[in-house]
Amino acid sequence: MEASSDKHTCSEIAEEKEDPGAAPYGNFINYYTFNPPENRLSLIPSTLLEDVGCQPASDAEAVLMLDVGCNSGDLSIALYKHLLQDQPPGSDSSKRFYLLGFDLDQDLILRAQNSNPFPQNVQFIPLDITREESHTELTSYLEKFGRSHFHLCSCFAVTMWVHLNHGDAALLAFLSRLASVCECLLLEAQPWKCYRSAARRLRKLGRRDFDHFKTLEIRGDMAAHAKEHLEKKCGMELVQSFGSTSWDRSLLLFKRR
Repeated sequence: MEASSDKHTCSEIAEEKEDPGAAPYGNFINYYTFNPPENRLSLIPSTLLEDVGCQPASDAEAVLMLDVGCNSGDLSIALYKHLLQDQPPGSDSSKRFYLLGFDLDQDLILRAQNSNPFPQNVQFIPLDITREESHTELTSYLEKFGRSHFHLCSCFAVTMWVHLNHGDAALLAFLSRLASVCECLLLEAQPWKCYRSAARRLRKLGRRDFDHFKTLEIRGDMAAHAKEHLEKKCGMELVQSFGSTSWDRSLLLFKRR
């Protein structure tokens, strides 16, 4: 078991200085003022969909994207625009790209819905991915397009909150659920130092600690743990690493074998 330390790395200190406060489920109300979309998008090629073979094969085919834990939708919209920027000017092909974003915080989803500039192609819904019924909602969305999987699922900094609030088994089930509904998974898993920071912020505010923090057995290199589970249990393989964000978090792309 890894011992906690009071000595922070430079990236950890920077993250805490920029952090918007404590939110037990990661549902920070002003998250993107502290960690703007460009921190991730600067690492992601705009040709990503084409690179992984997710271009419409015909005029009738839709490309479906899923953004897990979308918060207020800022990154979802920025990612949508980023991945479509290379579409031919005036082309109708961009109309066949759809994104579904969800978050468990209904207030954040309302903000996302009210500021959505692409309501015909981008949808935001309240959804808790840890609940069994979430799978039904996602498959129902896919069925509207005659699909069984999203072409691309993005999951930015969500794993830790599932892990801290629901435990080891829930983290692995979460990764399995994502893998079951997508062809490609773009994953940013928070490193273990972020767990310590999240717990420390709660204590500073006098709140109750996370239920599972002290009893978690999956610790250490969280990106490596996620990779091992996805490759050994979920039929996916790591095809590319896009490096680390300014908050020292790796962006990993997995693809269904």
